[in-house]
Amino acid sequence: MNMRRVAVTGIGVVAPCGVGVDAFWAGLHTQPGEGDMRSLEDWDPSPFFDNPKEARRSDRFAQFALAAAAEALEQAGDLAMNPSRAGVFIGTGIGGITTTEEQIVNRHVKGDRRVSPFLVPMMMPNSAAASVSMRHGFQGACETTVTACAAGTHSIGNAATFIKAGRADVMLAGGSETPLTPTALAGFRNMTAMTNQGISMPFDARRDGFVIAEGAAVLVLEEYERAVARGATILGEVLGSASTADAHHITAPSPGGAGAVQCMEQALADAGISASDIRHVNAHGTSTPKNDEAEAEALAKVFGTENGPVVTSTKGVTGHALGAAGALEAVAMLLAIEHKSIPPTMGCEAVDPALPAIDVALGEARAWDPGPCISNSFGFGGHNGSVIVAPAS
Repeated sequence: MNMRRVAVTGIGVVAPCGVGVDAFWAGLHTQPGEGDMRSLEDWDPSPFFDNPKEARRSDRFAQFALAAAAEALEQAGDLAMNPSRAGVFIGTGIGGITTTEEQIVNRHVKGDRRVSPFLVPMMMPNSAAASVSMRHGFQGACETTVTACAAGTHSIGNAATFIKAGRADVMLAGGSETPLTPTALAGFRNMTAMTNQGISMPFDARRDGFVIAEGAAVLVLEEYERAVARGATILGEVLGSASTADAHHITAPSPGGAGAVQCMEQALADAGISASDIRHVNAHGTSTPKNDEAEAEALAKVFGTENGPVVTSTKGVTGHALGAAGALEAVAMLLAIEHKSIPPTMGCEAVDPALPAIDVALGEARAWDPGPCISNSFGFGGHNGSVIVAPAS
């Protein structure tokens, strides 16, 4: 099959280190505060809704998605689209857990009749994608991938595949997550997934768990030739993607990163390039002992330990936004291409000597001549996702 090319023509971000693309890029170069979670303390949804009542009827994770989509579409400009050939894929790990937990408490304290009639549409994991499609009139495929921490990456890969195969001309793709409820935090802490030191330290010997976070990112994906024809600024090209399963354990990665190796190799094949073409890796890099070990082993197997691509984990700043993480990291890759600079892995002072030798960007940003780069996301359940983007050509 003669597959079509996929351009990125818009990006939007809501993240604790910066709301909006420019603020997010600046934030990736700042030292994060301490604590085991990253939240938007002063989030105001009102600019993205016609009235306060409408905002109150949208869960926080859907609000984030609407905000990120609005910024991405503004950057993309006039898409001149056929609504039936424009779709929305927005992933999430947990969905409307903020509303869910609030209403469970409300029922327990006040009784059945005090449960909000908007509980169901607000808690649905697909409510973010549905809200975005209704807001902007996208009438094509509208889907939600729920694959834990791989959901954002899977959504971008799946949306790009729709365009490649001729099933859509324009797609909004990304992820959104707001998991910082009391019960969710207790669950993550009690399973010892989160750091006890209050700092994310990807690939560092001192790492002891992730910093949990909220956030959202959305990309405008478009068939390449139509983007060129309408004079759009092309931020990058999605070359390929892949999705695999470890089939090993509900939370632990497969030994030696076997599933991750398979996923990266399939993404390279889908992109039609070789491992030696990859110049930069935005790692999943959660700062948990097992994840970073498995990912480092996988990277060494795929790219070797000499003259390999520059590796960074932006989670040292952003924290781990679960189903939104891969979308945030795709944006970070596109901005690294634009600025010809790779952000450092904040929190990592020195790479764990027990790990295979990978070239982790430490201390300060790394200047580079942009080329193809790959972002990895690995989720509970053994879900693996990789997406490859490259500069516009």
